[in-house]
Amino acid sequence: MIAGNVKYCQEKQTGSRQQTRLMGLLETRQADREGFSEEMTTEQRRRGEGCSGKSQLCTDLRGVFQPAGGVSARALRRPGEPPLDLGSIPWLGHALEFGKDAAGFLTRMKEKHGDIFTVLVGGRYITVLLDPHSYDAVVWEPRSRLDFHAYAVFLMERIFDVQLPHYNPGDEKSKMKPTLLHKELQALTDAMYTNLRTVLLGDTMDAGSGWHEMGLLEFCYSFLLRAGYLTQYGVEAPPHTQESQARDRVHSADVFHTFRQLDLLLPKLARGSLSAGDKDQVGKVKGRLWKLLSPARLASRAQRSRWLESYLLHLEEMGVSEEMQARALVLQLWATQGNMGPAAFWLLLFLLKNPEALAAVRGELETVLLGAEQPISQMTSLPQKVLDSMPVLDSVLSESLRLTAAPFITREVVADLALPMADGREFSLRRGDRLLLFPFLSPQKDPEIYTDPEVFKYNRFLNPDGSEKKDFYKDGKRLKNYSLPWGAGHNQCLGRGYAVNSIKQFVFLVLMQFDLELITPDVDIPEFDLSRYGFGLMQPEHDVPVRYRIRP
Repeated sequence: MIAGNVKYCQEKQTGSRQQTRLMGLLETRQADREGFSEEMTTEQRRRGEGCSGKSQLCTDLRGVFQPAGGVSARALRRPGEPPLDLGSIPWLGHALEFGKDAAGFLTRMKEKHGDIFTVLVGGRYITVLLDPHSYDAVVWEPRSRLDFHAYAVFLMERIFDVQLPHYNPGDEKSKMKPTLLHKELQALTDAMYTNLRTVLLGDTMDAGSGWHEMGLLEFCYSFLLRAGYLTQYGVEAPPHTQESQARDRVHSADVFHTFRQLDLLLPKLARGSLSAGDKDQVGKVKGRLWKLLSPARLASRAQRSRWLESYLLHLEEMGVSEEMQARALVLQLWATQGNMGPAAFWLLLFLLKNPEALAAVRGELETVLLGAEQPISQMTSLPQKVLDSMPVLDSVLSESLRLTAAPFITREVVADLALPMADGREFSLRRGDRLLLFPFLSPQKDPEIYTDPEVFKYNRFLNPDGSEKKDFYKDGKRLKNYSLPWGAGHNQCLGRGYAVNSIKQFVFLVLMQFDLELITPDVDIPEFDLSRYGFGLMQPEHDVPVRYRIRP
């Protein structure tokens, strides 16, 4: 882990001029130049027992100076391997560039080496694949050769302090999948619509008539996460009254504001670069969330989702303690709710900055209302067939995700293997390396696939007849993977249907029941917070002020 304020290993190797120079360099690097987040196995952490302090960098610095194995043994590219770029700094390689701006760095590497290359990043060799025609060769490869398990365990342990005995991601997915499909998906969708109305309309009416001001990200993130929390984790026990709904709003606001404090520090948590003050804050915030989401506290809540019931049963069957269950539930709150708010933020911001797109979406939603059997104020749900008949909004959502979804799709190379490329080439990958796909660069920002790839075009995913456009090409061949905001292969997001329905319902309610305006109409769309690359939806460097009111 590359971090500021590093506690170095206190070992008897001070005679090495190379070590002294490297450690001096590291000491001058601050947390704002963080490197690539590096998860380590239990065995790798165990090898760091001789270090003082808990920095992962202490553990890994040992390997830099070993005379055999490690980085020094990998100074040259073998025949058949991708181009190798070690960078100019021993062991660190390109860690500083990667951590500062992953997309910018990988773009430069692609221009230099092509669509597959290997880079040294903080003591690890990362092979980056940027040919979308070849992605299927990776995402459907069995775990015995390319494994996602280690990265999942890293996220659980490093960020959320979750340790599950005999954890098997595949087994967990097979048990949870039925709770997010078909009639269970419709039950979640109906509950989400009710809870969105509870928090969105309830908060606004409590605040009084007239215009209200808020940052657009906070507006979207808070209302979607709060409604999602009530949908999955339950509401106040009966009787359901205006008072119980008010308590739900207060409680869900507490959950959101506490969660948001953790979310803001998540990149530093992943990279191990928290300051002493940050660590104290994270400890308090996590403790508060564990209490809010403890199984004992959730036991009294009503209308809990089948997803929650099934997940708790799964944890109990594994013999997980109630304390660890609470931690796992915080992890799941992030996994299920952490990207919907930022996704809605970008979508609404693009609409507010593009009057033609906003008019097209509003026109489509007004048509939906005309076909409804009752006015919007009396609607208790949006049926799936209605949600599925919004092609313009679907295109806007797809385009917004294309521009702002930037997850890393990673696999650990478990055994030496030959990676076949779609163009007939084949490259050798070494056991112990990591393989990284970054769809944000290709296909999503590829100018050969999308004309003017940096420009928001609301109808980019529509055919002239208004149907969904699915035909996109690269190198003259139709692409199967033309946008990958939900992941791919064995690790595609199970909750995609629930997330899409939730975002569309939120946009429907906001545009049909509210007036929403930018306070400064000519405000620029903010740049990305570059530290968020790899975590899913990007977040802005700063919020964008808006004002809103319930339509008279």
